[in-house]
Amino acid sequence: MDDTLAWLTLTNAPGIGSQTARRLIEKFGTPQAILSAPQSALTECKLSSRSLEYLASAKSQSFDQTLEWLEYPYHHIVTWHDTRYPAMLREISDPPMLLYIHGDPELLSTPQLAIVGSRNPSTGGSDTSREFARYLAAHGFTITSGLATGIDGAAHSGALNQGRTIAITGTGLDRVYPARHRQLAHQIAENGALVSEFPLNTKPHPGNFPRRNRIISGLSVGTLIVEAAIKSGSLVTARLAMEQGREVFAIPGSIHNPLARGCHKLIREGAKLVETAADIVEELAPLLGLLPELEQPAVSNTEPTDSTQFDEEYQHLLHTLGYDPQPIDYLIQTSGLTTEAVSSMLLRLELDGIVASAPGGRYYRTDTPSKDTV
Repeated sequence: MDDTLAWLTLTNAPGIGSQTARRLIEKFGTPQAILSAPQSALTECKLSSRSLEYLASAKSQSFDQTLEWLEYPYHHIVTWHDTRYPAMLREISDPPMLLYIHGDPELLSTPQLAIVGSRNPSTGGSDTSREFARYLAAHGFTITSGLATGIDGAAHSGALNQGRTIAITGTGLDRVYPARHRQLAHQIAENGALVSEFPLNTKPHPGNFPRRNRIISGLSVGTLIVEAAIKSGSLVTARLAMEQGREVFAIPGSIHNPLARGCHKLIREGAKLVETAADIVEELAPLLGLLPELEQPAVSNTEPTDSTQFDEEYQHLLHTLGYDPQPIDYLIQTSGLTTEAVSSMLLRLELDGIVASAPGGRYYRTDTPSKDTV
């Protein structure tokens, strides 16, 4: 049995996770040695009867689909013994023994910054994720995330605008989850890498994603949380990053925004509060030997319209709105304006980039405060 087949057999064995596989590798040296070891030696390793039966029938296992997948361009398998296995990931307590990669495997050894957050973020949260990723990618970081909707997808898109990105998936690489990110996944494969520890045909089982999260944080020198509820997978990723000895950054938000509470919790627990992407570059650059031009602002390609150009009625609505998300009913009641007027004004302000919508039909200001309006 050749090396690739031996690794596939070991990592696909039922009841043998990454920690058990690593323990077996440390004891026997190679997958081939494990598969040729006497039953008594494997029994001493306290493997389940199901695992022992599978390993005993190793020669009958078929991986034709995976071998056929490997024949396509830019499809790779990187194992624990491969020189391309990323050094950062080796350091965590539960590293995967094998990675399936569609894209550039060398990218896994570049300086990475993870960006994660809510699957249902505010418009401002998505914009922030995209702009931070764009700026950080332009300053030498590979942006790593989980291909999920919301903050993850925005981070991947922003990174692709200026650099490279890696998506760690919770499925086999023969499928894209969520399906709406199919085109994004193709772009990542062409300009970065899709990575999974899960075999082909693996469906998006809920238990896969916490395991995926340890890889996201494990590959990265730091993890940025943009928006997250108190109970969320993003906070799991942040906790894993802390356990792995990596930097954790969080963006604060309104005390009235449920999606800011997870970030506030992390900041109370020791995460670094950041207001600009330059804060992250300044913090991590000495560790990575980067020489960024910190004077560059993290701004979008299009500037929002100056809110001071609007008439008195618009200024009154903006003052009523403020920078915390507010429901439209509250704005109508507090401003004294009609429903039609408020709806029309909010639409114009949103189109001009001064106001953004939040979940639950709420709105908030996104422009920079000025003396005339605040």
